Amino acid sequence: MLVGVCDFPGSYAFPPAGYGGIERWLWAVAVGARAAGADVHLLGPGWLPDLEATWVRKPIRLEDVTPGSLNERELKAAGYDLMVVGHEYPSLPTWVRTWSQLDCDVATFQHSPLFRHAESAFDGKRSRLYCYSPEMIERYAAHQPIPELAVHLGLHEEEPPATKGRDLVWLGRIDEEKAPHLAVRAAQILGRRIRIVGPVFSEDYVRSQEKVFSAEHVEWVGELGGSAKTAAIRDASVFVYTYDRTYVEAGAAIFGESLRAGTPMAALTWREGTCAQAALCDRTGVTTVVSPDADDETASRALAEAIERADALSHAEVQTVGQYRFDPARHFEAMAAC
Repeated sequence: MLVGVCDFPGSYAFPPAGYGGIERWLWAVAVGARAAGADVHLLGPGWLPDLEATWVRKPIRLEDVTPGSLNERELKAAGYDLMVVGHEYPSLPTWVRTWSQLDCDVATFQHSPLFRHAESAFDGKRSRLYCYSPEMIERYAAHQPIPELAVHLGLHEEEPPATKGRDLVWLGRIDEEKAPHLAVRAAQILGRRIRIVGPVFSEDYVRSQEKVFSAEHVEWVGELGGSAKTAAIRDASVFVYTYDRTYVEAGAAIFGESLRAGTPMAALTWREGTCAQAALCDRTGVTTVVSPDADDETASRALAEAIERADALSHAEVQTVGQYRFDPARHFEAMAAC
């Protein structure tokens, strides 16, 4: 099987070493496809040039290909069986025009809860959309979505054997939608230290929660990548997951990252059917559902109880389950199946 994995214009490198959503997913698909025995071409100029030593890299984007051009003829001659792309592309007429000439399947994963697709973007067979959670499946029901847990990878993030770890960790982008202040307050209730890892996306949000974030039990780490990021997760006793009441999590990279590293999760959700319920089981984490009408203190106390329960789980078992459920090769094979 020949697979083309297409980048798209963006500010993050392909593959990213730290933060990144769909960029990390596309890299995981490429790695998984190769592990599953497929031939892989990295399509688009965004892929790091130094990958050329070990990967076939073709710096061309399908949406820029001119009809009848040499680039189009070379793409057709390659004989692709599958194109894996960002979720925007199957609704982009210029990309679809070139893809229609290639006689191959296309697969993508929904990484945004808000993007609106063209009615004809997916038929559930030759063009396939994959979604993480029951609420995302329902949200995109018109496009015949297929349930699948997303796998994300960055450079040099291989997981060593699990260890019990210390303290708590929260990782992600720091803004209102991700609500890390709830994790910080839950840690304070328990008398536990917590490390906050990730880029600040909203200075206004950080200032609005200054009293919570400046407490002595909080360590601000900043954005990490590669082995340092993996170590920050692995060396924690529990990964604490939060988000805002109205936010819908679509891609949820952190579940696979934490479980593959062997760190159990305590997740706060505001309803059933979220990525947390899809990703976690009683062997890998604890999910608490709090009414969105509840105040932050009530939510933080419920989360603190979940942390205590998650702390009793076996890190070795978490890693065993996580590396099976979030295996890149298994993930690719699921998406390559017609």
